[in-house]
Order: sequence, then C-alpha cells, then structure tokens
Amino acid sequence: MLKRHEVQVLLKAGHTRVESARLAGVSVSSVKRIAEEAVVQDVEDSAERARRGIGRPSQVERFRGFVEGVLGELPSLPSHEILRRAKLEGYHGGKSALYSLIASVRPRPVDPLVRFEGLPGEFSQHDFGQVDVEYLDGTIERVRFFASRLKYSRLMRVSLVKDETVETLVRNLADHLDSWGGAPLMCVFDRPKTVAIHWKKNGEVTEWNSSFAYAALELGVGVELCWPYRPQEKGSVENLVGFVKNSFFKVRRFRDREDLAEQLVQWLSEVNEQRPCRATNVIPALRWGQEHSRLRPLKVTPENLALRIPVQIGPTSAVFHDGHTYSMPPQAAGRPATLYLYRDRVRIVADPFDVTHPRQNVSGKHSILAEHRAAMLAAVSGKRGKRYLKRQQILDLGETALLYLTEVVHRRPREWVRDVDRLYDILQAHGEQALREAMQDAMSRELFGAVYVEQALQRSISFPAVLQ
Repeated sequence: MLKRHEVQVLLKAGHTRVESARLAGVSVSSVKRIAEEAVVQDVEDSAERARRGIGRPSQVERFRGFVEGVLGELPSLPSHEILRRAKLEGYHGGKSALYSLIASVRPRPVDPLVRFEGLPGEFSQHDFGQVDVEYLDGTIERVRFFASRLKYSRLMRVSLVKDETVETLVRNLADHLDSWGGAPLMCVFDRPKTVAIHWKKNGEVTEWNSSFAYAALELGVGVELCWPYRPQEKGSVENLVGFVKNSFFKVRRFRDREDLAEQLVQWLSEVNEQRPCRATNVIPALRWGQEHSRLRPLKVTPENLALRIPVQIGPTSAVFHDGHTYSMPPQAAGRPATLYLYRDRVRIVADPFDVTHPRQNVSGKHSILAEHRAAMLAAVSGKRGKRYLKRQQILDLGETALLYLTEVVHRRPREWVRDVDRLYDILQAHGEQALREAMQDAMSRELFGAVYVEQALQRSISFPAVLQ
C-alpha cells in the first residue's frame, strides 16, 4: 500500500507513467492500474489483501460458518468430532488446518478479574524479590529482599536477605509479623519451593515444605497460596515486589551496600508514616492503628522460633548439619533425631537425649561438648584406642592442631603420647579456642611440646591481670 501511495505521489507530481514506473521500481502496467485506483488512505497491507481476497483460496475458510455454527451449539465439542462432521459435509482439507480454524473460533472462557480489599487484620502478603543494583562506582550487585505488607493498612516491611531458603523466609516472616504487633488471619504467599513442593493442576497442595509447615504451626499463622497460573489472584503479591523495585531500587542511587540499607530504612519510613498510599489515599501507619487490634499475637517470639529438621546421629555420635558437626553422647550413635534450629543455638533430641549447642556460623567450625568427649573416651577400650581417640579429638580443632601435632610427633617420637594426654587435659579444662590459640602461640615461637602450650596458655590467662 505504501508503494501504491508512492506511485500516486509521482503521478500527481507530473511524472509520466514510464517515469513513475522507473522511479518506483515497478512495471508500467502496475502504474496504469494504480492510476485508476482510489487514493490510498491506509497502509495496512494485510487488511487490504483480505478485502481484495488476494492469495489462494483456503478450503477450510469455506467451512468457517459450519464450525461457528457447531461451536455455537456445543462450545466444548472435541475437535476430532468437529472434523468428522465436517468431512460428512464435504470437507477434504487437512486436519491441522481445520484444527487451527476451530481453535480460532472456539469461545474461550475467561475468569473474571478478582479485585478485593482486605478487612482489618485479615490478610498479609509476602514474597521474595531480587534486582541488580549498580552502585556509584560502577559495580553491580544482585540484591535479594523479602517484602511483607498488610493488605488493609498497606503497612510494609522490607528486609535485605542473603538467599531465598526456607530459613530465610521463616526468620524474616517472623520478624515482620512481630514488628506489626502480631499476625493477620492469613499470610498469603506465592508458590515457592520454600512453601509448597508439589500441587495438583487445580492448585491444591499435595506436599508442603515440612520445615515451613512446622514453623507456621509454631508461629500460629494461617497460610494461603496464590495459584501461579491465575495472575488475577497472585497480582497483589507480585505488585508488592514490583512496587519495591520500581519505587526504591530502580529510582535511587547508592554508594554501596551500607548506603543502600540506610536508604531503605528511610524509604520505609516515608511510605509507611509520611506518604498517603495511592490505593487508599491514607497514610498506612494511620490505617494500621485501626488494624493493630485485630492482629493476633505470635505463639513464639522470633528468637525462640525453631525449624524442625529430621537428622541421623552418625557412628561417631555426632550430627552433621549445614557444614557443621554437633556432638551427641556415644549411646545415641545411629539413632534418628530431630534438630531444632534456632537463630543462636541448635537443639538435638533423640529420646532420651536432649542436647543444646551454640549454633556455628563460621565455615568448617564444629561444636563438641567436653562431656561428650569424655564419654566417648570412656566408651573406647584399650590404651591404644584411647590414645588415638584423644589425638583425633585434638586434630578436630582444625589446621592449627594438625600442623602442631605433626611437628610434635616427628620431633618428639618418644614423648608425643604424653604430650597428647596433656593437650587433651587442656582441651577439656579450658576449651577449644583456648587450646587452639595456645598451640598457635607456641608454634609461632617454634616450640613444640605440651609444656610450651601450657606456658602459652598461662601467658594468655595472666596477661589481662597485668593490664589491670
């Protein structure tokens, strides 16, 4: 159509038909035909082709009326049955062509868009989000966050997170609910694997993430999931993440991660306590005042919230979790147990044993209780077995112990057994860190033997007294 328009412009400008054909790159006969056509008003080629009926006539198009009539009476009639009936009416075309026509004609049911306002204390929305942030120095960091919002008041909480694991979700959920003064009737989530593992096509959950489920039970919160194939249901959760991205991360500039965290606190103060929400035209903190009395107190505080994890006590009477070893009494070896994971501690229960350890967060660090070392040693028979168990328990302290004992064994081949006994006594009396530091001190002075470790330990104990 645009080429037709070009020819018409050339003719109107006074060019001959031959000149117009040469300038436009078309045949003279085409120019003659275009000269007799109406002035071009629309440049949509496809619409003009359809109007003119250009192209090979389709066999299936002759049956459009037939298909429309059948589907008008029976909208859900299977395509293969429509094909059978079309053949009885004289259709000789291909199956794929007719099926494409049926698909274009068949009425599609559309679920109504559900928009609703939550009542005070009825719903809260929670979801993870991530965004690539470019700092002022040009470095780019992928920042992950967990966002929560009360649906009625629109009061928001956003926390920067290191990952999107079930523990991160549960810890931040508890913190956000606690900051609001309690939980609503239902906490609404998208469908991440941290919440639900398997579900049916109709959205019914067939397998929950057990750690999340136990945590929800312990907190005393109700859980509702959005169906991922129905955007009209999950839109509110997704809009929460989109709002945080578009209103904070993508419009502000940050020097570094610390500056980002500071600005996030300021921004949350603005959107919660200073600016009216666009959806309600009311400052969220004011509506939260109406909602607060409807929130239900959590059954446990965030500090006392534990994730339940099934574990197995190994043959060395220890539980291995998240890269760390936690000791158990030797009588518990081989038993199934439940690990209760708190923020600052780990509790392992294998009836009748109930043991609590400080939680280890440094990579490769373990927690072996002194009483468990002694019990393990008592359970081993024979001097040789006890000797090597003591040595192994010292070696378990890490690289410093490995380097120091290696030197002791090679430099003092006849005395190292007594050295191990004395080092083990220090371990039991003063703990892992004290022995590790004393061995490091002795090694730095190139002094190898238990007596030098004892001297280093004495210096570390007496040094604070000198300062006083």
